[in-house]
Amino acid sequence: MSQVALAAWRFKSPGSAEIASRTLRQLARESLVVINDAATVEWEAGAERPRTSQLQPITDAGALGDAFWGKLFGLLFFGSLLGTDNNALTRALIDVGIDDGFINRVRDEITPGTSALFVMSSDAVVLKIQDAFALQEVPELILTNLQHRAGLGRIVF
Repeated sequence: MSQVALAAWRFKSPGSAEIASRTLRQLARESLVVINDAATVEWEAGAERPRTSQLQPITDAGALGDAFWGKLFGLLFFGSLLGTDNNALTRALIDVGIDDGFINRVRDEITPGTSALFVMSSDAVVLKIQDAFALQEVPELILTNLQHRAGLGRIVF
């Protein structure tokens, strides 16, 4: 049985994640992959903060929604701007399998001048997506397997 995975593909330029999201949409349209949820981060060189966006309508009815991505991206990229208890949010993410290693690696790798495509799906689907990206700029994969998919709904404060 496949585990639910959260994958982040890091690209070397700000616009590349958007291009990759088109490939992801095509795979979903052709029913080659099932995506639970997805979002992009684009960080222009010289910008103080990245732009984030949930992919619509690629996700199914069970999508986590803007609240999940807002909390995750807030913790990753906006830190104290959240106005919430970051320790509580970090603990909630760790409880579902988004550990410090994933969080720290994303923070280190996704910086001004880069972009990323975040996808929540099964670990088997992640491999199919990785293969599809082989025809484009080869991105760096940052992956974590989630412990409890249902627990993701608890990450709300």
